[in-house]
Amino acid sequence: MLTRHRSRGFGLIELLVAVSLLAILTALAMPNFTTWIRNARVRAVADALQSGVRLAQSEAQRRTHTVVFFLTSSKDCSPSSTASASGSYWQIRTVPNVLLTGDAAEAVQCGVLTDVSSGVNLNATRVDDTSQTVAALCFGADGRQTTVSNPGAIGVSCTAGSVRFNVAPSTSRSEDRPLRLIVGLGGTIRMCDPGKDTNSPEGCRS
Repeated sequence: MLTRHRSRGFGLIELLVAVSLLAILTALAMPNFTTWIRNARVRAVADALQSGVRLAQSEAQRRTHTVVFFLTSSKDCSPSSTASASGSYWQIRTVPNVLLTGDAAEAVQCGVLTDVSSGVNLNATRVDDTSQTVAALCFGADGRQTTVSNPGAIGVSCTAGSVRFNVAPSTSRSEDRPLRLIVGLGGTIRMCDPGKDTNSPEGCRS
């Protein structure tokens, strides 16, 4: 004679225990998840910035023409946009050669920075003078930084020299991982972690 075994489901107590354990695990993981999101946003802005600066440098070399990379508050990718050190967007624009008749400024490429990663601050200063904010970098045909007065009518001037872009969450916490992009006078572009030791491969030396 066959014996039938009745299958059992979860009882109320077992269900409550499972839900309680899930709630505890979620509460424990939430701070780490929040930190991960904050740092991922910083990385997204830093990567977008680095890509834009590298593209500006390569365009200057490819075109054998001076170009300017600048921060702007304008969403419009047009030759009429002006620079802003606190801008959430960036633009690459050719710098007209005054010796060539009809050589006009051209918007080569544009991108977005902090607009897609809320809660992230970006500021750029000179390495030798951190009180001086920077809104634009000019690259010559050799890929090196160059000094240009009001390039492409963006409203600010480029001064050749090492520049540091600091990218960090708008509210500081001990577990945050801010990043820094350093653009050297000779055209070197390097991303580093200011929280690392200066002797570390990922550490910042300036």
